[in-house]
Amino acid sequence: MLNLALTGFIGALFAAGLRRPFLWVLAYAYIDILVPQKIAWGFLAVLPVSLMAFVLAFAGWAMIDAKRDSRFTFRQGLIVLLLVYCGLTTMTADFPEPAAEKWAWVWKALLFALFLPLTLRTRLRIEAAALVMVLSVGAILISGGVKTLAGGGGYGTLRTLVAENSGIYEGSTLSTVAIAIIPLIWWLARHGTIFPRGKLATLFAAALTFAAVLIPIGTQTRTGLLCLALLGVLALRNVKRRLLFIGGAVVLAVIAVPFLPDSYTKRMSTIENHKSDQSASVRVAVWNWTLDYVKDNPFGGGFDAYRGNRVKVELTETTGTGNNTSTEVTDAFDQGRAYHSSYFEMLGEQGWPGLILWLWIQLLGLWQMERIRMKWSKRTGAGQTWQAPLADALQQVQMVYLAGSLFLGIAFQPFIFMVIGVQCGLWSYLRRIDAPQRLPLHREPSVLRTSTL
Repeated sequence: MLNLALTGFIGALFAAGLRRPFLWVLAYAYIDILVPQKIAWGFLAVLPVSLMAFVLAFAGWAMIDAKRDSRFTFRQGLIVLLLVYCGLTTMTADFPEPAAEKWAWVWKALLFALFLPLTLRTRLRIEAAALVMVLSVGAILISGGVKTLAGGGGYGTLRTLVAENSGIYEGSTLSTVAIAIIPLIWWLARHGTIFPRGKLATLFAAALTFAAVLIPIGTQTRTGLLCLALLGVLALRNVKRRLLFIGGAVVLAVIAVPFLPDSYTKRMSTIENHKSDQSASVRVAVWNWTLDYVKDNPFGGGFDAYRGNRVKVELTETTGTGNNTSTEVTDAFDQGRAYHSSYFEMLGEQGWPGLILWLWIQLLGLWQMERIRMKWSKRTGAGQTWQAPLADALQQVQMVYLAGSLFLGIAFQPFIFMVIGVQCGLWSYLRRIDAPQRLPLHREPSVLRTSTL
């Protein structure tokens, strides 16, 4: 039944796109995030549905969709530069075959982020893209949340809809995305127009937020805890009663601690001392290796350049209590360890030019969303109260992602590049509708224009 339901839903999306080509764009976003072909089996599993949706999205826009309000932004130009530069480094990569494998999905993520803003010409389309992203991630969160409540969690063992521990389904990546998506969940609940706002929408948003918070517990990832703490700090900017908010958060944390698994609390305790944790110590050693590597290779070594590293770490273990303690230092060696940081991933693979481009794209997004928030938050007219909260939500999503990226190699994660695409689309749309209107040289009959997909 699940296989038939997924196949039927994707088929219906493809068919509906014949009348509304923008639905093919949404179909690709849904398939790229949820990966339904790996959930199902049989007919759907053997079809290249992701490639089909990718081609249909571009072809539909190029051949059928209107382009009168599409705009190309400076940030999209930076994405073009990053795309070209990554292609060049792939051609000269230290490890050609692994680099080619990563390039096979990276170019699609960058190209879709470049293309998506061109299709987001109306508020309805911007909201639809955000809704599909939230609901696609939400399906994974609900599955993971239910399994966590049932006691099925554990580091590297929580299985949601897909058994593979890759992409967005990797534990630390899923924890980061789960926390990052929370502001967007609440924007849709409060300002969305596709589904009616009300108690039912609020209840679903609360339940989905609860499932999102459960994911870091189920996956037992330290990154998820740090992202949740950051989101709590970011929320203070919009909270009216900050002391009450802080007090409530502290009380909830105190109440929740006794119910957390022992394995979770023990793993979180390693945040305090990375020298006693081999995985954390190896990460620091790999980062130091990367800094040394780019001294001789300032343009990077291409995708998966980390395969050439060999690191030595010193582990410190203290036993005993009080004055009767002893410290033992042991050496550990490892090689071919991944960067476990998007910043060092960009530096090692794409060198200083790639890191600068990537940071420019990220920081420019934060600045643009802040500009929108400050400009539109002062407006109270009809149809002018959703822009600032959406910019604020997208900014928080990106900030949580950037925090999680400190400890995860997710620089090219397709989900965040979809967020970047929505940011570019919102920036372009608001600049267009808020620009001074020029009077036509010749009087033309007025035509009623409506926002449709």
